[in-house]
Order: sequence, then C-alpha cells, then structure tokens
Amino acid sequence: MDVTVKSIGALERSMRVELPIEPIEQQVDSRLKSVGRTAKIKGFRPGKVPAKVVKQRFGKQVRKEVLSDVLQKSFSAAVTQEKLRPAGGPKIETEAENGKTFAFTATFEVMPEFELKNLEKIEIDKPEVTIGDDDIDAMLASLQKQKATWEVVDRKSGEGDRVVIDFVGKLKGEVFPGGEGKDYQIVIGAGQMLADFEKGLEGMQAGDEKTFKVKFPKDYHAEELAGKKADFTITAHRVEAEILPELNDDFAAMFNVAEGGLKRFKADVRENMEREADLKVRTDVREQVMKALLEANPLAIPQTLKHQEMHALQREAMQRLGLKDAEHAPPLGDFSAAAEQRVALGLLLRQVISDKELTTDAAMLRARVEELCAGYENSDEMVNMYLSNPQVMEQIEPMVIEQQAVDWILDNGKVKPKKISFGEFMNPPAS
Repeated sequence: MDVTVKSIGALERSMRVELPIEPIEQQVDSRLKSVGRTAKIKGFRPGKVPAKVVKQRFGKQVRKEVLSDVLQKSFSAAVTQEKLRPAGGPKIETEAENGKTFAFTATFEVMPEFELKNLEKIEIDKPEVTIGDDDIDAMLASLQKQKATWEVVDRKSGEGDRVVIDFVGKLKGEVFPGGEGKDYQIVIGAGQMLADFEKGLEGMQAGDEKTFKVKFPKDYHAEELAGKKADFTITAHRVEAEILPELNDDFAAMFNVAEGGLKRFKADVRENMEREADLKVRTDVREQVMKALLEANPLAIPQTLKHQEMHALQREAMQRLGLKDAEHAPPLGDFSAAAEQRVALGLLLRQVISDKELTTDAAMLRARVEELCAGYENSDEMVNMYLSNPQVMEQIEPMVIEQQAVDWILDNGKVKPKKISFGEFMNPPAS
C-alpha cells in the first residue's frame, strides 16, 4: 500500500492510497465462488452453476462490495500508518483502474495537535458569599409574598396594590392589536406592564374611568408601537391590598415544616440559600475558567465537529421550544458561535484530562449524584435510583471528570477570593 498525504488547509488533509489490484481480484474471485455454491439460478442445480454465469449475474455487485470493504479497511490502515486522527468521515474519490492498481483519494479533517499553555497563569475571582440576617429577612419576605392573599379595599390605589381593570388602547384613534383587556389584574409597581401604564393606575378607585398616554420604548417588540404614544382608557373594577401571612409556626407549616416551627424553617431557608449560592459560585467560577482557558489557548477546530455541534444545539433548542417540525426550527446559523466555543472547550478540557491523567471514581460519582438530588424530599431514593441507572450515570460521569479538570486549573492557577453578600451575588445590579 502506497500512501501520500498532503495538507490542504489548517486541519484538512488529502490522502492518496494506491493498492495492487491482484489481491482485490483474488477477493472478488473467492467471493464469487462462495456465491456460486449457494446461488439459485433457474435451469441449474444449487452448487452446479457455471462460474461464467455466476460472474455474469453477480460480478458487478460482488466487486462493488469487495471494493467497499477494501476502501474501508485500507483507509483505516492508512490513517494508522500515517498517525492521523480524522475528525470525521472522509470524502472518497476513486481513480480509473489501470489493470495494475486500485487508487483512491480521501479528503478529511484531522483533530488539532496542540500543547496547553499558561494554565498556571489563569486568574480567577472566586466569590465568597456571606449570608447575613438581612439576606434571611429578604428571603422570608419573598416567601411571604408567595403565600400572600388579596383583600378588596375601599380606597384609592397605590404602589403594591392590585387593581382589576378593563382597558382599551388606541393609536391615532384606532384600537391596535392586543390593545384591549377585560378583568385584567395588575400589581402596581411589579413591572407587569410599562412604567407609564402602571403609574397611570395610581389613585384609582372601584368604578373610576381614566384616560392617559403611554409611551412605548423604541425597542418594543411590536414594531408598529415602538417609540410611539398610545391613549389608554381604563375602567377600574376593584382595588385589592396584599395581605402577608405572619412569620410564625403556621407560616412554616405552609412549607411542609411539621416539626421545629419557624426556627426550623429559618434554618432550612439558610441551608437552601447556601446550597443555591454554592451552585452559582461553581457556575460562575467554571465560566471564568472556560473563558480564560479559551483565551490562553486559541484553537483551530474541525468544521466537521462544529457542524455536528450546531445540529445538536438546534435539536436541543427545538426540544426546549416544544417544536417537532424541522421547518420551524431556529436557523442553524444561529448556533455557529456557541458550537465553535463548545467544540474548542471540549478539545481543551480533554487535553487537560489527558495531560494531567485525571480520573474519577465511585465516590466522586456518588458525591455528584447526591448534589443533584439534594433539593428533593426523597433525596435518598433519588440517589439510589440514579446510581442504579447505567444510562443516567453515563451522562453524569463526563460532568464529574470535566469538573476534575476545572478543579485542577483552580488548584494550580491564581484564585483571588472576593467577598460578596448573598443579595448582591444572586441579584447583581443591571449593568
């Protein structure tokens, strides 16, 4: 086998393979003899069909099958011989036979060869989240709102009240699509509607009718309304005040805390906040590591892998959106940048894992499963169910080994602690 390899791009290779024709012809003859022993042709007894008739009837198909096998095996042998790592299937072009040799050219991309650089120089800001009494109080207030009730009041509406209204919106005297609503519930100041609209509801009482202008922002999703002013006529049916439950043992019982009352509930709230903060810290740190890893090791990626990843992301998007018809799928090009980043990160992380000989074990897998199941009431049952499901564990193992790579970079890079309150960390101000 004669093999010649040419580079026709950063990762694209053209490989010509030439083989002697004689062994191929021998394979064809051998397979035709095998076919002849079992072939059923009218006018001949099984096993007694003349070789000429067998070749005439089955020769083309047998030769096609043999050449297909030869192509597959010789391509595999050639890339092994040349120490190439194809990133995907090749495009094959065969040459006209000359009676002496069989030759083909395979065009394909190879996996990039690279050495990781500057891992020890990666700098990470690691949040150290503090949960103070103010954070606990804020969380309890949020939970109170979840269990709030509404009571009709005979007074003018104000911030925080819920008003039940009918409204009609007009643009240049004409009602626009979506500009009407009946028995619509709006909490003033909650941001359900545009700020001008909610402001206009203040000071209304049951039975009041009021007309005011609302200016739509320039980037409003409905183009026909963007940047324009509309007239809204409002009819108020009732004004309701929010009634918050008291913070006591009965309140704790609303969240299935049967023993320990409010004290136990507050401890549970803190524990959940710690778990939530820890998860976000790890997500934040991981994103920093990934970004720094890419910046320190720019990488040319095989377009074959990128296109595969684009299709995978498109399928994931369709599942999230509940779409089954491919015609309604988001455009494939929308996933180009994300796919490129995913592929590059995957290659870099695999190299970290290989270079540093990182492994995982049963204890690590169990710890990850326990983290995933920590929020469930029947967490022990969920853990056992996950651990006993090979398909689930096949998905979890790559997550664990990837975390090993991230942890190695953190342990060997430059990590700077950054103290921050729970509220500021979980709800950063809009930039």
